[in-house]
Parts: sequence; structure tokens; C-alpha cells
Amino acid sequence: MRPKEIPASIFFTLALPVAFAVASIWPLAHASEGHSDIAGEILVFHAGSLAVPFREVARAFHAEYPEVRVLLEAAGSRASARKISELNRESDVFGSADYTVINRLLIPDHAQWNIRFAANEMVVAYTQHSRRAGEINSDNWYRILLEKNVAYGRSDPNFDPCGYRTVLSAKLAETHYGEPGLSKRLFEKDWRYIRPKETDLLALLQVGEIDYIFIYRSVAAQHGLKWVTLPDEINLKNPEMADLYQQVSVDISGNTPGSVIKKTGAPMIYGVTIPRSARNPKAAMAFVTFLLERDKGMAIMERNGQPSLVPTLSDTYDAIPDPLKRFAKQP
Repeated sequence: MRPKEIPASIFFTLALPVAFAVASIWPLAHASEGHSDIAGEILVFHAGSLAVPFREVARAFHAEYPEVRVLLEAAGSRASARKISELNRESDVFGSADYTVINRLLIPDHAQWNIRFAANEMVVAYTQHSRRAGEINSDNWYRILLEKNVAYGRSDPNFDPCGYRTVLSAKLAETHYGEPGLSKRLFEKDWRYIRPKETDLLALLQVGEIDYIFIYRSVAAQHGLKWVTLPDEINLKNPEMADLYQQVSVDISGNTPGSVIKKTGAPMIYGVTIPRSARNPKAAMAFVTFLLERDKGMAIMERNGQPSLVPTLSDTYDAIPDPLKRFAKQP
């Protein structure tokens, strides 16, 4: 069931144990004419870390496709996938902070293909009012987070890729800094500040309830935060360190009750697809095309701190619709 049209631009609802926002992108600007054959409404499920760039993409898309109404629904990527696979929610486009979420939770029953389109990296973000803000750096951040009077937050690994990437980064830090048991000590502390998705932590940070958060660099930059740049050996950014990243793993809940998925460390790669449940596939195709165009959607992604990976390899290349194949590479 789709959200009913509402007069306000944003409303809140609940699905699974995750709160998410549905933003209606319907600018009041006088949009140019054209593409009159593409119309109606599309619902876009997306990762919380895509909220800012996807709002910009949707507004720019509407300027080119004035007859299309775009609804944006943000949640943790795994939670969003479960809305489709378990709650049978209908979605026209799904943008995930981890392309493997699409592969593991949606393909083949709920989606056919996956295009990898953007990158990111893990950082430890803070404000000028955070305790020890003037002292924290890439060498001492974990010691400061372990201090009794310092509080930090992270997202839930079972609902959000940022959550399990936080665990993976902490495990990589054990080796990099020569600190056995570091991740265990970190995660036994401040467990009360775990939230469904990484952007849920921003308000806690801004009001000073917590001092630091593990989050994506793009989100930290978009919200004007300070951050500690972590070494490439830890931040899951560098494709050339894929062999190092895959030495760590974390178990998270699977796509059926009681099942478990082992997530192995890997460079951060976002993915996008059009689910089988899409009710407006023609407009969905136009939106994904606009998103992946270098001088359109990907230019917006780049401005918001998420480098383009288009085109890159896709292990679902043969299933990608022909108009979108130019945005991927055959393995």
C-alpha cells in the first residue's frame, strides 16, 4: 500500500521497529514542459545516508519530468529491503547503502538486477561541543571513545549497513593499532545509544546527549559536522585494500527468522534497483536513468561527498534492462 497524498511535505510512519520519513518531492517551481508520456507517482525507498542527495536528485528530476510525483522513504537499507521482501510493500526504486543488501535480500524473488553507483567511507563525527573535541585525532580516537565520561552512538547492524560497517571498522582497528579486544571493549560500552539507522544519531549529537558517532563521511559533511578521518586500513574506502577488509566479518540477522548472514569486510559500494513490485516502472526507469547520468544525478551525488562509481562491474549485468546497461560493466 502506498502512502496517501498529503498536504504537508513530510510525515512519519512506522514499519518494522524502524521510524522513517516519507518526503513528497513536488516543487512549486514552474517546471519545464517535456516527457509528458512519463507521469504519475513513484515511491523511492532509500538508505538514510542518501536522504540529502536523493532530495536534490528528486527535485532536479521533477524539473525535467514535471508530471512525476516522487515520494522518498528513508530507513536503514536492510530495513527498507525487508519492507519489500517481508511486508510486501510496493516500491518503484530502491537505493541501498550496500549493494549486497539487494543481492542477498531481494534478488531473485523481489528484484532482478543491481547497479553499483557510489562510494563512501567511515568516520567518527563530532561537534565543537563534544568532550575532548580539541584533542581527538586518527591516532587516539578509540581511547577517547572508551573514556567513562565520553558517550558515542552507532546504528544497529541488523537494520543498517552503517551499523555493521562500524563493527567491521572497529575489528580492523584492532589489528591496525595493535589493540586485541578493542572492538569488544568499544561495543560493551554505550550500547544504549544504538539506533536503527545512522542518521537517527544526528539529533543526539547536536543536542549534546552523545559526543561522537560512527557515520559516513558524506553525512558528516552534509550536516556540517567535524570528523576524524580514519586510516584507509580501517575506513572501508579503498578498493585496493579489499583483501585486508575481508579479513574481518560480523554476523547479522538473515532474511528469514532465525537465519544469520555473515558480512565480510569490503569497500563501501552503494547499489540501486527497480523492484519487481514497482507500480510505475516507466517513471522508475526514468528516475534511475537520471540518477546515474554523470551530469545529472551523479553530479549531485559527487557534490554531496559520494564519489561516482558509474560505470562499474555488475554480477547481474545480463538482467539489467537494456537502457540501463551503459551504467554498468559486464564481469
